[in-house]
Amino acid sequence: MDNQLIAWLLAAAQTALFVGAAPLLAGWTKRVKCHMQNRAAPAVWQPYRDLAKLFRKELVIAENASWLFRATPYVVFSAMLLAAAAIPLVAVDLPTGAIADVIVLVGFFALARFFTALAGMDIGTAFGGMGASREMTIAALAEPAMLMAVFTLSMTAASTNLSAAMGYVLDTGLVLRPSFLFALLGIAMVAVAETGRIPVDNPATHLELTMIHEAMVLEYSGRHLALIEWAGQIKLMIYAVLVVNIFWPWGIAREFTMEALGLGVAAAAAKLMLAMVILVVWETVLAKMRIFRVPEFLGFAFVLSLLGMLTHVVLETGG
Repeated sequence: MDNQLIAWLLAAAQTALFVGAAPLLAGWTKRVKCHMQNRAAPAVWQPYRDLAKLFRKELVIAENASWLFRATPYVVFSAMLLAAAAIPLVAVDLPTGAIADVIVLVGFFALARFFTALAGMDIGTAFGGMGASREMTIAALAEPAMLMAVFTLSMTAASTNLSAAMGYVLDTGLVLRPSFLFALLGIAMVAVAETGRIPVDNPATHLELTMIHEAMVLEYSGRHLALIEWAGQIKLMIYAVLVVNIFWPWGIAREFTMEALGLGVAAAAAKLMLAMVILVVWETVLAKMRIFRVPEFLGFAFVLSLLGMLTHVVLETGG
């Protein structure tokens, strides 16, 4: 079989694995969190059952809903699907690596956020408008911090392409880079805000004073809600993969052999499970902060990312 065809098949399989495993990662996170809080834990397969139940339910749509409200779930899921296709999960140097640019990834996130905010305001409910306002406020603060951390990485690897950056880290080996530590902390804080986790948001509550993302999707039901929930799970996995595979890419496959690919799957699973355990500990020891404290949280993330860039310039380039 032609090598190019094999590479494209592997890219499609990696995307399917990414999208299919996202609910499993969410289920693992929920189960670990329940054990951490001494609560009865659901099975790790529960998110699949929830999605199947939502797909079977009938749609309930407000009479004044426009085409934008109906199209948003498909746009959001498609944006997350494209983002997942661009991120190396098991192997690098795949054909989809050409679009694996972090700036493109931020664009996919912005597209999904834009449509979600518009859909939240489309019905005209108070919750939707409130959630859209809060979401765009957080995005205006999170995106600069994310891009600053990305620029720190790109200055080190001389590329914003994820495959190239991971290959650079693998080629240089284990090197102490203070700039990477600052960038890692900045991206981790942005990931907490972007995925609606504690202390910025609480995905398990529907209290009006704390809702951000959930306020925009309260009017959705059936398969529309299933697509939005699935897209949220994919987004959580995207940020987790970014953190573990950019800063700890060891184990990811660089050859298309069964041994290398098997090691890549095992390494990705182990790193993601450990990352979710760290996230659960973070959420367990911290309390939900007031919405007006979020700018300070994201401002600190931006400062960390900026320190990462300055540290790279001063210590690693001799500037």
